[in-house]
Amino acid sequence: MWATADESREQIVERYRRAWAHSDATVAAVSLDTIGRVPWWPSDDNELTLHHALVRVIADTHRHAGHADILRELLDGSVGMNEDNDSMAQRDPAWWAAHRSNLELTAKQASHLS
Repeated sequence: MWATADESREQIVERYRRAWAHSDATVAAVSLDTIGRVPWWPSDDNELTLHHALVRVIADTHRHAGHADILRELLDGSVGMNEDNDSMAQRDPAWWAAHRSNLELTAKQASHLS
């Protein structure tokens, strides 16, 4: 999805919502094995299944959301989900040592059960 400098936020969001609705309708209408073509890919290598397309979209979204997170952190120092719960891993080395010990103990106990 491309946007130009003269497009308003509302226009861009509306186009995104139309693409989202079209995507939902496509996923509901056809099987994951359905072959499609990406017209801007080379003609000798432009076919893929719906499953492959969905995996690519998920991977691209994940990557770009990560980029946005990095930019936000660089701009204002914020990390994670929100102020009360940043959802980030513990930064305390003692916590990690205790966590590792607990995991090792659990693994040893599980190995005796099998």
